[in-house]
Parts: sequence; C-alpha cells; structure tokens
Amino acid sequence: MKRTWLLFSQTVTILVAAYFVVATLKPQWLDRGAPMGGVSVIEAPTGLMPHGTSPVGSFALAAKTASGAVVSINTSKTAERNPSADDPWFKFFFGEQGSGEPQAGLGSGVIVSAAGYILTNNHVVEGADDIEVVLNDTRKAKAQVIGTDPDTDLAILKIELDKLPVIVLGNSDALQVGDPVLAIGNPFGVGQTVTGGIVSALGRNQLGINTFENFIQTDAAINPGNSGGALVDIHGNLMGINTAIYSRSGGSMGIGFAIPVSTAKQVLESIVKDGQVTRGWIGVEPQDLNPELAATFGLKPDAAKTGGVMITGVLQNGPAAQAGIRPGDVITAVNGKTVGNVSQLLTAVATLTPGMPAPLTVLREDRQTNISVTPGKRQRPKIQR
Repeated sequence: MKRTWLLFSQTVTILVAAYFVVATLKPQWLDRGAPMGGVSVIEAPTGLMPHGTSPVGSFALAAKTASGAVVSINTSKTAERNPSADDPWFKFFFGEQGSGEPQAGLGSGVIVSAAGYILTNNHVVEGADDIEVVLNDTRKAKAQVIGTDPDTDLAILKIELDKLPVIVLGNSDALQVGDPVLAIGNPFGVGQTVTGGIVSALGRNQLGINTFENFIQTDAAINPGNSGGALVDIHGNLMGINTAIYSRSGGSMGIGFAIPVSTAKQVLESIVKDGQVTRGWIGVEPQDLNPELAATFGLKPDAAKTGGVMITGVLQNGPAAQAGIRPGDVITAVNGKTVGNVSQLLTAVATLTPGMPAPLTVLREDRQTNISVTPGKRQRPKIQR
C-alpha cells in the first residue's frame, strides 16, 4: 500500500513539474483554441464589437443609410459681358474686354425619387447655365431644373441615371429639441462629410432668409457647400434640407438652419405636378398681438395672453374683406391650425388652396367666431434688378 502511494505521489509531482515547464517555455502548446498547424487564434478583447457592427451610440448606420442619396452639385454661370464693351470710346480707354471666366458654384442635394428628382436650395442653382450632379459612387450627370420656389429657397432638379439611391422622407413634425441629427453634404468641396449634433430649436422664423420661414435649428456643423444637403435622424431618414448658418467668420459657429422636410415635400409635389407652387392669399395686414395693440383696438388687457394675430388693415375687395374680416379682428386659427404670430399666419394661409373656402377662428370684441374665407392665389413678388 505504501509503495503504491509513493509511486502515485512521484507521478503527480513529475506531471506538475512538466506542466510548469511547458507553461513557461511553450505556452502556445496549452492553447485549446489553436487550430491545426499550430497558429494561435486571438479572441477580441471584451468590449470590442465584432466586425461589421457599430458600438452603442454610433451613428454609422444612419450615415451609411443616407449618404448614398446625398449628392454634390457643381454649377457654372457665364460671366456677364460689359454692355459698353462694343463702344469705340470704351475700347479706346479700356481696350478689348473678353467675356471673362465663368463663375463656378458648389452645393449639395438629396435624391428623393428613383425617377431622378433631387431636392436642393434655390440659391445653389439660381442663375446657373450648367449644372452637374456628382453621386457618392462617383457617377456624374447633367441636371435639369424642373422648378424653383424662391419663397422657401427650394429647387427641384432631375437627372437621368439608373439604380439611384433614394433617401427615406421622415416626419419632421415629430422632431423635438434635443433629438440627435446628422448633417451630410460637401463642405468647401472637400468631399462628402457627415457632422453630428442635436436639434437646438424648432420653428425659427423672422430671420430674413426666406419669405416662409419655419427652420429647424441645429448645432451640427454646416459650412459653405453644405447648402441643399441632408439633415437626417438616427435612422437615416430625411428631416430637413440644410440651408443657412449664422456666422461671423463664414464658417460654422454651431448655429445652422434647415428647411423641414414637411415643407420640402409640399414644394416637391407641387412643382412635379403643376410646375410651380401655388399658395393661398387673403389680403390682410397683420401684426403680432401685444398689450399696447390690444388696448388700441379696445380689447381686454389680457387678450394678448390668449395668442393670435391682430389684423390692422384689410385690402378692399380682397378675400378677407369679402368674407367680413375687418381691422381689429384677431385671427387665432386658420383651417383648424392655431396661429400665434405673423409668420405662422402667413404660412397657414399659404397652405390653403385658392378658391376653396376655409374657416378662420376670429376674436372680435372679446367674442370668438368662425368666418369662412375663400382665399385667392398669392402672386410671386417681382424681383427688382
């Protein structure tokens, strides 16, 4: 018995000693994960994601989903010839004047239809003689301007290419301040760039940029060349068209503005269907309601707290006048949509269909009433040159 136990103890001691020698000099021999051939397999450290997936909080999928539909837009415009260039005296003093170098422009756009329709800013293509669209997959195509809407600074282009990537239109009305967003475009012509931020504010207006303003404000970096590009949510859905920035240096300072996709969609559908955007008009002179204005028209001091827009003037024989609207009335809603300032009233009236009656909720002498107004067609103001 003792001899057997002694033999067992010696065997165990030798095996333990051998294990430590191998573990010290040839640790790879002990690797159970090594495949045939003796090549070690090194597993990814804990916390790293497998290849092809994104870590929590990454916007890589959203960027990948939307970026294919965002294009670069290159424009050129023939330099204007001096009207006096053919005058003999002009030639005597200034010599022969050439036509000059063509002016080049740069912007971005978003493919919104497999048929080749592209949303961009009007100021990107305004006055251009030649428009070239460059896709993210390097394909190029000449673009045709289908229509423009200077009042919202939007334009619709069309290209003829097959198998176009198309962005998904989101619901900008569901956006909330603090929601994460990405801005995609071609700033300064360096190539497609994705920047991130949040929705800083909604419904920004009275900025003096467009006639109809209802901007999404974001701190995602927007720079020259980004105009017309996409503002998308974390799923890659289009939320807005990047349009302008507030800047003292010409570069991004964290205050950018985008046109909501809800507005862009209306413009797109109107231009594709009718070739232009038709808006309603009722012929009134509105002012934001305040206590002083309320007192002037004999309203109660707290009338301004209820919101609404004061009508200080009515065009004779205009739609509003024919419906019975008069100075001193306070419009609080248009077609069921509440309006709290002049910009909201202007936008709400513009969405009305000319010739189709729509109800206006009016506060008159502290009593609320509904008045049916048949809007006319809003005429585009003539541009002074």
